[in-house]
Amino acid sequence: MTHTPTGSGNPAAQGYGAPPAPRVPEPPVRPPAVPPPPPPRRRAWSEGSDRLRAAATTEPGRLRIIGAVLAVLVVAFGAVTAWQITDRASAASDVVNHSAPLSAKAAEIYRSLADADTTASGGFLIGGQQPKSVTDRYDADLRTASKLIAEAAGNAQGSAKTLEQISLLNQQLKGYTEEVARAGVNNRQGFPVGGAHLRYANELMRQDGGLLDTADKLYKAETARLGEDYGAAKELPWPAWALGVVTLGALLWAQRRSYRRTNRVFNQGMLAASAASVVVLLWAVVGHTVAASQLDDSYNHGAKSLQVLNSARIGVLQARGDENLTLVARGSGASYETNFQGGMSTLAGKDPKGVGGEMAQALALADDEAGRAPVNDAIKGVQAWRGRHTAARASDNGGNYADAVAQVIGGKNQQGEVVTATTGQCFDVVDASLRKAVDHEQQEFVQAANDGRGALTGLPAGAALLAVLAAVGAALGIGRRLSEYR
Repeated sequence: MTHTPTGSGNPAAQGYGAPPAPRVPEPPVRPPAVPPPPPPRRRAWSEGSDRLRAAATTEPGRLRIIGAVLAVLVVAFGAVTAWQITDRASAASDVVNHSAPLSAKAAEIYRSLADADTTASGGFLIGGQQPKSVTDRYDADLRTASKLIAEAAGNAQGSAKTLEQISLLNQQLKGYTEEVARAGVNNRQGFPVGGAHLRYANELMRQDGGLLDTADKLYKAETARLGEDYGAAKELPWPAWALGVVTLGALLWAQRRSYRRTNRVFNQGMLAASAASVVVLLWAVVGHTVAASQLDDSYNHGAKSLQVLNSARIGVLQARGDENLTLVARGSGASYETNFQGGMSTLAGKDPKGVGGEMAQALALADDEAGRAPVNDAIKGVQAWRGRHTAARASDNGGNYADAVAQVIGGKNQQGEVVTATTGQCFDVVDASLRKAVDHEQQEFVQAANDGRGALTGLPAGAALLAVLAAVGAALGIGRRLSEYR
């Protein structure tokens, strides 16, 4: 009998059953695959650029690009020309309708105030109750000044400097008229203090910061505005001209290109576009040149002449006032006499019998006989005035006050004779002659300025219309070439 050792042999025989099968590891769980992100969307301009490059590889595509560029250039040329000429035409209109009239009104404010002061001092010399003609002239000057000050305020267009001068004028005018009224009341009663009131009123009129100084600042401000409008109206439209040359160059290049590829001499559409562009460019150049020339003429023989004449008229009024106040001061008017002599030198030169100063300037600026004649009359009046003034000063310095007054304002001298040759007559001649010269130059200015503005009339609208026609012509010309590829 065979013996099987314990603990040896097959494990099943020992009661353990079958051995477990080996453990197979499970495969790892993989996450689902993530698709790659889509490429970034290209910008519209980038796609358009690609299409443009693709189109440029073919002749039809190149023709379309050329046509589009030509159309844009022509339209831009017309638009820029219309814009620039409109600006200059607007500035020319401002010269005629706004700045020049306002400058003239400012000068008339100054002249009216100076004339009122001169009339007041002349009326004071008469003594007692002043003649109605004197008071009427004084009142008319004040009404004119007040009216023009109000109009200047309405046309100030928000200018702080202008409004400041106008406010000062209104305040100072009230104080001046009150002092003149006090002088008149005392003079009629024979009180010497009347002369002191009149001299104080004159100081309010002429001192630094006084009425005339304020009116002068207003005049200078309006004259500066006139100069700015002139500059804007005459400014060369370089952008329009330059763009016109570029446009014509592009059109000529396109036609030359077409000729080299087709051997056709003319492309009717592009030829029409070129002709329209040439008309616009020539119109812009010639129109602006003529306008600038007329505006220059309106300034040199109009606005500039008016400035000299207005200054001369003011100088005449101040000289007359100084002459009167020299007598009002009764022996203490040396400063007024000094002012008179200085004013006459500025007005007509140092030589009492010669021609110089502002009178010579006005004569040189007058470009026709109608303008020179009143200036020559004024010069003769000033020469006579200076001679009669010398005689009046000799009478006053010699103790003949009544004779001096008669020689200045008229009336009887100490011998009871009526003096007919007075400085007042000369003053009236000079003032009337200068007024006539101003009226003539004003007409010359308006005519020349209107001619300058008229040279630009219709150009903006015409340039825009011709530009559209040129663009249509260029498109038709390119379209004709494109049709050959269909």
